[in-house]
Amino acid sequence: MTTPGYTDPLYLLPFDHRHSYLTGMFKFEPPLSLGQHARVVESKRLIYEGFQAALAQGVPAAHAGILVDEEFGAEVLRDAKASGAITALSVESSGPDEFAFEYGDDFARHLEAFAPTFAKVLVHHNVDGDAALNARQTERLVRLSNWCRLHNQKLMFELLVSATKAQLAQAGGETAAFDLQQRPALMIRAIEALQDAGVEPDVWKIEGLDRREDCERIVAGARRGGRDRVGCILLGRGANEAKVVEWLSTAAKVPGFIGFAVGRTSFWDAVADFEAGRATRAETAQRIADRFREWVDIFRNAQTVKA
Repeated sequence: MTTPGYTDPLYLLPFDHRHSYLTGMFKFEPPLSLGQHARVVESKRLIYEGFQAALAQGVPAAHAGILVDEEFGAEVLRDAKASGAITALSVESSGPDEFAFEYGDDFARHLEAFAPTFAKVLVHHNVDGDAALNARQTERLVRLSNWCRLHNQKLMFELLVSATKAQLAQAGGETAAFDLQQRPALMIRAIEALQDAGVEPDVWKIEGLDRREDCERIVAGARRGGRDRVGCILLGRGANEAKVVEWLSTAAKVPGFIGFAVGRTSFWDAVADFEAGRATRAETAQRIADRFREWVDIFRNAQTVKA
């Protein structure tokens, strides 16, 4: 088996959103008609055009990539791979809180067909939550991790930790207080529990953290026990621009945080304006390119600032 790790800079534009994208952007409810499906596919092509524009305007191609789903982004994935871009393919089903494979036992065949740089999995995992649920999804995750190690497939793990009712009550009912006071420690416990079970990502995709010391602890957890090459990237959580800038600037200063994957804050408003007829296709792609380039510049500039 290969040793897990990825240490190169990594700047991702993720648009693998499915259930939330269908219902939030288009007000579609599955099953989709052929026309509805084609419209979603075309919108993801438009986001990809924004990514391509960003590369043409100076974003470093060697370190930039896309994260997209197979259902609506197969054509984009093939084009990006053929062009030499970094690609990440989501393997989880969209919507349920419990992790399950999008294509069930056939997940390996789909990964082999696209051969992405990263197989990406999104998982809700609160170690103080439903123990039976955690055990079921951990078993599936070990299976995925083992397959990736055996087939030299990089694995990206998007870890989401939502508060239990008790944890939220302890935070006075305030999600922001939970995020600051409890979530960092819960994330570290989740990382360690998953590692101990045999889940070995190359990259951890981490929810934004407000304090540098929490970023440092996350990296220490991700790299414990000889996992010295494992990388961490920051996700945007659909937050506003100011919050994303704050998170990027904080994480970038911490060795081990190698980049980011900021999706909705990069494309949502631009695509919504296009779908409403308020912007042209070219204007929309340029807005997405500008926002993606902004994140790259912020992260890279923050890395050069001494603590």
